[in-house]
Amino acid sequence: MHWLYLLGSLACLGLAMLRSMPTLGVLVFLAGAFALMVAFLLGWLNSRIASTSRDASHIMTAEELRHLREQAEARKAARGEDSTHRS
Repeated sequence: MHWLYLLGSLACLGLAMLRSMPTLGVLVFLAGAFALMVAFLLGWLNSRIASTSRDASHIMTAEELRHLREQAEARKAARGEDSTHRS
């Protein structure tokens, strides 16, 4: 989608350079070209950041984290009991 902003920016820039029109029209086209170029850059950066970010579905909830801590504590307690029985 952001590539359309780039094409629009180039079209505005081309119209500002090729058409013989009043100064106000040229300034409007130049402002449009600048605005569309900024929109393109923001969209491009957004897509780059989104492609390198992790999937949110892999983030653990607080409940899952609590459950894993309880399992680790249970394993640690079981190891402690095993070492006391062996000695």
